Amino acid sequence: MNILVVDDDPVIARLVADTLRADDVEIVEAYAGDEAWSLFRERSFDLLVLDIMMPGMDGFELCSRVRAVSRVPIIFLSAKDEEADKVAGLMTGADDYVVKPFMPRELAARVRSCLRRASYAREGGVPSQLLACRGIEVDVSAHVARLHDVRLSLTPKEFDMLALLLRAQGRPVATRKLYEAVWGEKYLASSSNSVMVHIRHLRTKLAAIDSDQAFIETVWGVGYKIAP
Repeated sequence: MNILVVDDDPVIARLVADTLRADDVEIVEAYAGDEAWSLFRERSFDLLVLDIMMPGMDGFELCSRVRAVSRVPIIFLSAKDEEADKVAGLMTGADDYVVKPFMPRELAARVRSCLRRASYAREGGVPSQLLACRGIEVDVSAHVARLHDVRLSLTPKEFDMLALLLRAQGRPVATRKLYEAVWGEKYLASSSNSVMVHIRHLRTKLAAIDSDQAFIETVWGVGYKIAP
């Protein structure tokens, strides 16, 4: 297994590498976005850990370039802790966002979670089927989502969340269930914020195609559902 760690501070890069290094894990370090992009094009990686603020190509641009050609799991590790920064990172296509200074065990757990979800998808853990409702179509096997025949550009979590809501056929899906199914982690009190941010992204992307309808409703005290 290969993990690419990108940070313009060699001390941080080495700390992350030491945190994630294991018998079956090879860590490759890069200290600039351009260097990381070159490495990504030259070899295969199972996961990327990216800083945002770097000289030249920053983390957002690097993430966008990678996401345009690959679904490899991406985690942002950044000192930028504002909500707008986190939203921007997730909208760019990252699977997770960790704020510096970080707890090594937490970072390692988030990496394992991303790798587990990626492995599950590769092995066909999601059943092959077409889900549809109100003009939304999700082809789980092809990993393609459309609204009114217009393809939606979704992150992996957004895709899985939309599929879960469609499977419920208009019934509310609890916030806890959404989080534990999509993130593959135990639900905590703060987890609802992560779900809320991704629901907001889904609503924005659906509205960009059809702003006349509200597709996802909030069921207060419960969770969310596809509006009838």
